[in-house]
Amino acid sequence: MLTPSLLQLPESTTLTFFPTTAKMTSNPYVPNIYIIGPQSTGKTTLVNKLQADLEHRLADTSIEKPHIVSEVARTVLSKHKYSAEDILTSKTRCLELQQLILEAQASSEKEALKTSSWFISDRSGFDPLVYAKRYAASGAVEQLQELDAWKQVKKRMERSLIVVCEAGTPWLIDDGVRLMPGSDKEWMQVFDDFCEILDEVGLEYSVVPRTVLDISERAELVWAKWTERRQSLTSGRPDDQ
Repeated sequence: MLTPSLLQLPESTTLTFFPTTAKMTSNPYVPNIYIIGPQSTGKTTLVNKLQADLEHRLADTSIEKPHIVSEVARTVLSKHKYSAEDILTSKTRCLELQQLILEAQASSEKEALKTSSWFISDRSGFDPLVYAKRYAASGAVEQLQELDAWKQVKKRMERSLIVVCEAGTPWLIDDGVRLMPGSDKEWMQVFDDFCEILDEVGLEYSVVPRTVLDISERAELVWAKWTERRQSLTSGRPDDQ
């Protein structure tokens, strides 16, 4: 029996080496996580908790840590000199802003997948559709859906876990940057818009209820749904989110 040290290639054998690339490819069986929903519903706090859980959650698996995609809207607002008031006072600037946010999100996701095969995202490229429908001119949503950026984002979201945080939590605070709802009723209407448009574009989603306030419980809900989603992708069966 030959040992590895005795195995040799014939002298005439030519070895060909192919260069490797640093770019990661998305693993179809590890779903990305999108945390979305209206203002002040605990999205960033939830993303931070999920990030803190990763060491424990992935300890007994071969799954690599995800890239964390931070909220892009604030950066876009600052970079392009927009304000939350622009959304309310100019339908044209509102649409321009939503397009910039959508394109920035698509770019951030693309960059994230160069460092990991999956990501957890604070907001999504879907969010601009919601605000365009509510505050921009008629037909704005359709214009956004024609963009390559939307097509890229939607394709990724179709095989991801989408979590919508319900409005009505006790955390509604004006930070001077984001657009704030004029009333609790409007706040809930924005949540309804998220769900309705997700249904319209054919994206499945789960909801974190406003009655679940403990951050650990909120994170547990997400991890449970993520596990279900991952198993459904592995088996090739559609799941009920």
